[in-house]
Amino acid sequence: MSDAPLLRLQNLQVSFFLRQGVVRALNGLNLELHRGETLGVVGESGCGKSVTALAILGLIVAPGRVTGGSLQFSGQALEHFSERQWQAIRGNQIGMIFQDPMTSLNPVLTIGQQIAEPLYRHRKLSSAQARRRGLQLLEEVGLPEPKRQWEHFPHELSGGMRQRVLIAIALACEPELLIADEPTTALDVTIQAQILHLLRQLQQERGMALLFISHDLGVIAEMADRVAVMYAGDIVEEAGIHELFDDPRHPYTRGLLQARPAAGVSSGERQPLYHIPGTVPSLLELPDGCRFQDRCAWVRETCRESLPPLSGEGHRVRCPHWAQLSQNR
Repeated sequence: MSDAPLLRLQNLQVSFFLRQGVVRALNGLNLELHRGETLGVVGESGCGKSVTALAILGLIVAPGRVTGGSLQFSGQALEHFSERQWQAIRGNQIGMIFQDPMTSLNPVLTIGQQIAEPLYRHRKLSSAQARRRGLQLLEEVGLPEPKRQWEHFPHELSGGMRQRVLIAIALACEPELLIADEPTTALDVTIQAQILHLLRQLQQERGMALLFISHDLGVIAEMADRVAVMYAGDIVEEAGIHELFDDPRHPYTRGLLQARPAAGVSSGERQPLYHIPGTVPSLLELPDGCRFQDRCAWVRETCRESLPPLSGEGHRVRCPHWAQLSQNR
C-alpha cells in the first residue's frame, strides 16, 4: 500500500436546494482510501453514505450540487471535471455496484449487451473481443452457463445472478477503485455470503481499492480494513476494524454496536433489543454543535455550542469527551 491515497475527499460539501430549504447532505467530509484497501462506510439511512458514492462518481445532479471542498482520485482533482471527463473515469477507473440489481440493469437490453458496453466505450474492443472478454468475466464472477445467460434479459435471472452480472460490469475495465453501495441488501443470507466472498476474492486477485457502504455492522466487520461511521452528513468516528469494534469511542458508534442482536441467546434468555433513543435531526435544520446531541446520554453544554472536530491519529472521533466516557463503561 503506497503512502499517497488513491482517493482523498477534503472538506467535501454537498447540498440539495429544495423548495422547503437547503438540505446539507454532506458537511465537510474528509476521507482517504489507499490502493488495495477496503474502507467500510456505515450509518443509518439518510446519513450521507450513498451521496458520498454519487459525489465520487460525479453523479450529483440538480437539485443537488457539490458546494465546497475537493475530490482527488489517483492524483487528479475531479471537482471541476466536465461531464466528458467524468465519463472517461466512470466505469473505467472507478466501478460501481448499486443497491438494487433489478433497477440497476437495463430491462430492454440483454446481459451480453450491458457487459459489452463499457468494453466498447473504454477499451475500444470489437464485438467478438467484447463477447470473449464478457464471457470470461461472467465465468470469473461465478455465473452458471455464461454463454446461455449472455442472451438473457435481467428479468430472466435470479437476484443473486443479477448481482453477479452487476459485479462483472463494474469490473469489466479493471478499475482501480470499486464502490459497492449496499450490494447484498436485497439478497437472502446464503446468497449474501456468496457475494461477499466473491468480492473479497476478486479484490485480492486484482489489488483494487474497495469502498463498501452498508448499514449492517456484521457485513462491515467481515469486509473492511477500516471503518468510517457517518451520522447526519458527518463522519463521527473512523478507525481500523478491530479498534472500532474493541474500543468504540463515539456515543453513536456505541449505540450502533449495542443495537446488534446478540448471537447464541436462547429463547428463555431473550432481552428487549436496544435502540438509540430519538431520531436523526432534519438535514434542513441541523443543530449547532454536535449533530448527535439530542440523542446522547452524555451530552454536555459544550456539545451544543460548536461542532467538535474529528480528531485523533489513526483512531479519529468527533467527541471531546470520549476518554471520560470510556472510563464510565
